[in-house]
Amino acid sequence: MEKFTVLSGVAAPLPMINIDTDMIIPKQFLKTIKRTGLGKHLFDEMRYTPDGGEIADFVLNKPAYRGAKILVAGENFGCGSSREHAPWALADFGIRCIIAPSFADIFYNNCFKNGILPIKLPKEQVDLLLDDASRGSNAVVTVDLENQTITGPDGGSITFELDPFRKHCLLNGLDDIGLTLQQVGTIDSFEAKRRVEQPWLAA
Repeated sequence: MEKFTVLSGVAAPLPMINIDTDMIIPKQFLKTIKRTGLGKHLFDEMRYTPDGGEIADFVLNKPAYRGAKILVAGENFGCGSSREHAPWALADFGIRCIIAPSFADIFYNNCFKNGILPIKLPKEQVDLLLDDASRGSNAVVTVDLENQTITGPDGGSITFELDPFRKHCLLNGLDDIGLTLQQVGTIDSFEAKRRVEQPWLAA
């Protein structure tokens, strides 16, 4: 998993509450088990007309936000069904950080497993960041995970809280497999000892 240290990029404002996982990646795109290729379908029903044309006034279709790395949204982001394709689609599009007042628990946990940093902030601070993000290509925000700060385009800084273990995993690019592989020496020793003490298990 790609490490998350300092991220600077355009922040896209999406001031909607209760954005569910079906809005993030509609059900018809869940047939794949690959993490790539889903970005083009991110927010598909809000980005495109039924015949495939772009909806010009949707934020990620606007020129200033096509390369957005940060999303600033409303309360209860990622609610609905527990589809891991939602963070896959966000990451494949290029979104590495989502800032909102609250998240659905399963989506929140899935973000960390896929290299995305979800940041919870009081609504008043999110509203300030939404205002910053409305500036288009000038809405460059810097998220410093080590120092747990968000710096806006005018230089103002906001601090955020984060579980230390999740912070460690993101800083070091560790998903569940990466965490397991850190113990490969202990696992190999256990397996070697078991082969000696219980050889019938390997027969």
